[in-house]
Amino acid sequence: MTQTERYQDLPLEEVIGDRFGRYSKYIIQDRALPDARDGLKPVQRRILYAMFHEGNTNEKPFRKSAKTVGNVIGNYHPHGDTSVYEAMVRMSQDWKVRHMLIEMHGNNGSVDGDPPAAMRYTEARLSAIAGEMLRDIQKQTVDLVQNFDDSELEPTVLPARFPNLLVNGASGISAGYATDMPPHALHEVLDAVLMRMNNPEATVDELMTVLKGPDFPTGGTIQGIDGIKKAYETGKGKIIIRSKAEIEPLKGGKEQIVITEIPYEVNKAMLIKKIDEQRLDKRLDGIADVRDESDRTGLRIVIELKKEIDARGILQFLFKNTDLQIAYNFNMIAIHNRRPTMMTLPLLLDAYIGHQKEVVTRRSAFDLQKAKDRIHIVEGLMKALSILDEVIKTIRASLDKRDAKNNLIQKFTFTETQAEAIVSLQLYRLTNTDITDLRNEEAELKNTISELMSILNNEAKLAKVIQKELQAIRKQFAEPRRSIIEDQIEEIKLTLDVLIPSEEVVVTVTKDGYVKRTSSRSYSASNGKDFAMKDSDYLLFESTMNTQHQLLLFTSLGNYIYQPVHELPDIRWKDLGQHISSIISLDSNETIIKAIPIVDFTEDLYILAVSKQGQIKRSVLADYQVQRYSRTLNTMNLKKGDEVVYINLVTPIDDVFIVTHNAYAVRFNMQEVPVTGIKTGGVKGINLKDGDVVVNAATIPAEASGDIFLVTHRGAVKKMSLKEFEPGSRAKRGIVVLRELKSNAHRVSGVYYVENQDQIIIETTKGARELVDTKPIRVSDRYSNGSFIIDTDKDGDVVRVWKVNKQEA
Repeated sequence: MTQTERYQDLPLEEVIGDRFGRYSKYIIQDRALPDARDGLKPVQRRILYAMFHEGNTNEKPFRKSAKTVGNVIGNYHPHGDTSVYEAMVRMSQDWKVRHMLIEMHGNNGSVDGDPPAAMRYTEARLSAIAGEMLRDIQKQTVDLVQNFDDSELEPTVLPARFPNLLVNGASGISAGYATDMPPHALHEVLDAVLMRMNNPEATVDELMTVLKGPDFPTGGTIQGIDGIKKAYETGKGKIIIRSKAEIEPLKGGKEQIVITEIPYEVNKAMLIKKIDEQRLDKRLDGIADVRDESDRTGLRIVIELKKEIDARGILQFLFKNTDLQIAYNFNMIAIHNRRPTMMTLPLLLDAYIGHQKEVVTRRSAFDLQKAKDRIHIVEGLMKALSILDEVIKTIRASLDKRDAKNNLIQKFTFTETQAEAIVSLQLYRLTNTDITDLRNEEAELKNTISELMSILNNEAKLAKVIQKELQAIRKQFAEPRRSIIEDQIEEIKLTLDVLIPSEEVVVTVTKDGYVKRTSSRSYSASNGKDFAMKDSDYLLFESTMNTQHQLLLFTSLGNYIYQPVHELPDIRWKDLGQHISSIISLDSNETIIKAIPIVDFTEDLYILAVSKQGQIKRSVLADYQVQRYSRTLNTMNLKKGDEVVYINLVTPIDDVFIVTHNAYAVRFNMQEVPVTGIKTGGVKGINLKDGDVVVNAATIPAEASGDIFLVTHRGAVKKMSLKEFEPGSRAKRGIVVLRELKSNAHRVSGVYYVENQDQIIIETTKGARELVDTKPIRVSDRYSNGSFIIDTDKDGDVVRVWKVNKQEA
């Protein structure tokens, strides 16, 4: 053989494509997907057939599982013993299959996900209903093919005297296809088969009058009839499976939730762990204890609640956040006519009915041939008995058995089979009673032949036989439905009280970004004094809030942090708070400029933002409520070099007052600012001169009775009447609020709307702080430069100014 003959030069993609295509075809047809007729994957079919073939049936004693597994992999399924044993165990688990096909002695796993004992320890045999899957297989009812080494025959499909695919369901993943079919109640499936046989045009609606929907071995409540109907009509649909839960009262005003049924294929141990994690992580405050009280009488999970906790609310939360409630998606793919097919309910029933017609037809043909063969022998024996003396004489005169048979055939025209039966006859049968038995047998055989012929020649008679046998199985094996079906999927409504216990706390935010919540007890113990804070820092926000409320923290770079109060670190009043950077990441040059407490996001309020370069924007408060808040969120789209200098919560009728560094000011109504989305850049609020920037802004409430308070960089303060500033329109140059000096002119460091109780704190470059009561200061006109409060030569220029309420100071 030459080199060119031994090797082929082929493109890699062609070779891989071809090989993977063959592999895919194999695993789709012969591994992972069930057959539409018997509802079994090849490994399951081979296990059942091997056990039947070896006589490991329901009426016989149990046999070691390892023996069966060895037999399966040795004769039919040359794969790993583990996969074969796992498939065998699954067919014995009453929480996985609606009707067990294998009975097992020993540890076959548990609903907690415990593994079964090794196959050398367990024993198994076919269940009674599995016998119905294999009944009449020896009567040539299904095709038998050579096994992998041509040493044995194995069936391509089992006779399946009940619709196993619907009754026990199936799940599997192959190349490009996956299947998920739920189990159903046997009696309902059989009723649907009978209905479809009586009316081949029966619609899904009609079939659903008897086949209500899935019936899981673990029970539970199924919600969503529309999803079931869609699945039966198209092969795909979604339902909700909910645990069976009851609320029981306990002593001392407490309650407990008792779970007695959980959703299909949910691991009980993992479910209990997940529920307990809700308690340990304090995501759900209200659970005192979670216990597994399951025993041999049944499943029982107890969730004990704390005093005066609403059990219904807790249950709703657990339905939403744990596997106490799951979604089940139908994906009804099965092998139909040797190809994967999306099966509808009518197609599934028709595939099964077609299979049964073929099985009963082939069985009848087999039985008919047997009956004909037997009646032929019976006729020969009756003829021989009628001429017994001559027959005996002929046999005695023969040399041997073969010669005796030849002589009988030649002398009395018996056939070969009749002659064989005669020479094999035992002497005791040559009595008068035997002829009577033979005549009775002949009559019975004629009846049998007539009956079988009518079945083979009459479609209606064939259907009646199938129906009669299905009704017998229904009578023998039917069990009450375990799952309850509800029409609608119940919407889960969670109240804040369930998730977060209502508690009044003191929330603080400092300018340097330290945040915390402090219990009322810790606050009272310190009498509100000795607040822990760095010397250079100051309180930006302090307020009593409820743990069910939210805090919005706005930064200088146009971002905001959505911070539920209950998630703030709980820290004593006298201890330093936690830096915001440990909760959420900020840029190195990003600082918090405003904290706004929010009770209700649905109020008719707006977030107003003003930037250093004179941009202004207004967005609806409701837009700031979010579900995911693991990072900062954008609230104003800033140009390069710009930053936010003012943020406030405003009403639609407030005025805004903007002041620049060079002492220009504008006042206009909030209606001048269009409402835009939270990620916009806003509109021009003030027309700036070159080199000028916005220092600050103030919100003036409707029907305001206060004044405008201004601080200059040279340490002067002045108070001006609102009458000095009539509301105009935005984007103007504005009017002057300080008198321009030829040398060392005053520049604005801060502007505030103040009322009698307000105080202003002024901080200088050298760390000096001055607390200014705004009430005693006289009102002056726009053109004055106010009165000096700070000696800048001694204490340095003003660097920071902020407003506090008199009670806070």
